[in-house]
Amino acid sequence: MNSVYIQSPHPRPGAYLIWLSLLAILALGLTVFTFPDINGAAVALLLLAMTTLLLIGIKLNRQSPITFTLTFMHLQYHSQHGGWLTRWQNIADIGHASVSTQGWHKPLPWIGIRLRHYDEFLDSICPRIASQILMEQRGLMIMAYKRADNPPHEIEDMLFDDKHYVGENGKINKGLLAMLANRMRYNRELMGYDFFISEDLLDRPADDFIGLARRFLAQAR
Repeated sequence: MNSVYIQSPHPRPGAYLIWLSLLAILALGLTVFTFPDINGAAVALLLLAMTTLLLIGIKLNRQSPITFTLTFMHLQYHSQHGGWLTRWQNIADIGHASVSTQGWHKPLPWIGIRLRHYDEFLDSICPRIASQILMEQRGLMIMAYKRADNPPHEIEDMLFDDKHYVGENGKINKGLLAMLANRMRYNRELMGYDFFISEDLLDRPADDFIGLARRFLAQAR
């Protein structure tokens, strides 16, 4: 299969700055035209500030809007703060996240991924993205915990478990990476998946992304 690039569904951050700075420059021009005796130094400073914002907006707008890359080898997440990567051969399953309510499974706007081994994933992720996952997906664990019949641990212990995690390769993970590995274990106990992808990051319905990912997954096996 050919590589697929998932685009961000949100406008590029620089677009707002570009429009804002252009409108401000236009307003400044009208003001100078209407009041020709306005202080020239103040106008120059304002124009410099607006031009700087415009240049920043143009630079931000050139940043890649790609959030995910799917190749024959791996699934990769991209962001301006870093990302993560896992090979298809290391993915055991991918599907809709859900929580159980009175025997019924309620789907959530998240896609779950269950790994075969944590080592490769932990080696690919930077602490900043690990922190982002811990914060953004905390609500999912709390929701699943509240609906669990017999939670295996106290919620505080699961949310803030920073005990050192020793990988299968013998590497000792500490800090945020250890917290992420421990959180992934608890996620699997409660929801069957290790970590999740928000539908907000996708340019297509979650079902389409899951179907596409499963085709890559099947080809890699």
